[in-house]
Amino acid sequence: MNTYLFFDLETTGLNRAFDQVLQFSSIRTDLSFNELERHTFDIRLRSDVVPSPRAMIVNRIDIPTLLNGHSELSAITEIHRLFNRPGTINLGYNTLGFDDEFLRFSFYRNLLPPYTHQFHHDCRRMDIFPIAILYYLFKQDGINWPEKDGKPSLKLENLNTANQLAKGPAHDAMVDTVATLALARLLSRQEEMWQYVAGYFNKTIDSERLDALPVWFQSAAGPHRMGLMVNGGFGTESLFLAPVIAIGQSIPYKNQTLWMRVDRPELQETTPDTFDDTTWVIRKKLGEPGIILPPLDRYWQRIDAKRRSQVEENRKWLTANEPLMVDLIRYHREYRYPEVPDVDPDAALYETGFMSKRDEEICRRFHAGDIKEKSRLIDRLTTPIHRELARRLMVRNFEGDVSGKLTRRFNGFLKKVHPATHKDALVDYRGQRRTTPAVALKEIESLRKESHLDDTQKKVLDGLERYLKEWFYNEGA
Repeated sequence: MNTYLFFDLETTGLNRAFDQVLQFSSIRTDLSFNELERHTFDIRLRSDVVPSPRAMIVNRIDIPTLLNGHSELSAITEIHRLFNRPGTINLGYNTLGFDDEFLRFSFYRNLLPPYTHQFHHDCRRMDIFPIAILYYLFKQDGINWPEKDGKPSLKLENLNTANQLAKGPAHDAMVDTVATLALARLLSRQEEMWQYVAGYFNKTIDSERLDALPVWFQSAAGPHRMGLMVNGGFGTESLFLAPVIAIGQSIPYKNQTLWMRVDRPELQETTPDTFDDTTWVIRKKLGEPGIILPPLDRYWQRIDAKRRSQVEENRKWLTANEPLMVDLIRYHREYRYPEVPDVDPDAALYETGFMSKRDEEICRRFHAGDIKEKSRLIDRLTTPIHRELARRLMVRNFEGDVSGKLTRRFNGFLKKVHPATHKDALVDYRGQRRTTPAVALKEIESLRKESHLDDTQKKVLDGLERYLKEWFYNEGA
């Protein structure tokens, strides 16, 4: 039986690889949105994590709260079970834009399968944010749509306030989960619309709909189907909507289809040296945003006359410059993400690939075993990265119960967390550096100069500053 699992996270920051979950809340419902169960986990701050001060004043979690709660391993293991219960459709508000990848790294870091919740045992994912955009554009009845400075503001907290979805402060995991569920109930009252948009999160249905899009024109690279993509990243100026054409499938990343915006004037400035600067190509996976609608008149009406005119001019330009178009298509199809050297093991999910069946079995035994058995199994893992993750996991979650050898190795890792200069900070898969204690302290100093902070936020910053100095600098310890 399929069920919905609505969920939300509060985290120490935005870096999927180096930050951690602090709060997780979920509500499981049947497909008619009747509640079946709910869960909340407060997760203890790991000793190696440097919280982002800006994130802390948003979620308002103070240090005493941070230093209590479940270990990361115990909480993430239970969350993994919730997501992988057969038939689970997990969803939240902008979860495919942030939370899902954050949890993927959390599963990976704790030696749990990072992708099974997407496909195994009839499990899959949805996202209420792009669904809300579709309703805002085409089915506004029954919902108050908030605006800010004359523009639509589809942040969950604003929708919550406008529609009284849930009581309690924004950026509390359970409050946001309740608000998302209440919003889904409102949206689903338009039952035919709900079933239609839900289809875009089914890979088979999404593929069939893409194949049914009309061919806009044909080039030597093949037929180019046209659609209207809905994507929050396009922004309010475009009403989250842009005309796109299919330009093929990525060669190195087989699960990515490629779609190029054709409403941008800079497209006609393209030369062989400017493919990155003058062409806007979106990489889409089946069953995930962006949602691509057929170019029907009722949808085209949301594209202003200036952009519609630009689309036609770009069509003429593309057909007149077919050799250049073929070259730009080849460039985007063959494009590979830049290789980042010295990626830290915590951030190496995409570099390591899938575990071997042997290592998967070792990890199952690792999770089932006691401390002694866990320690024994570490060296049985076949890849150095997974062995290092296992060593870190042991100290992060069983400090005081592990060997001195593991502790000494972890202390060496902590020195990398607190480097002499920011340029020596650990690096993630995108080349972004880990937040260091020195950077966090400078950010606290900068935030204190902002007049909008209330007393609670000031107290949060004071406590975070004391913690960072005592833990990483031994001041007052």
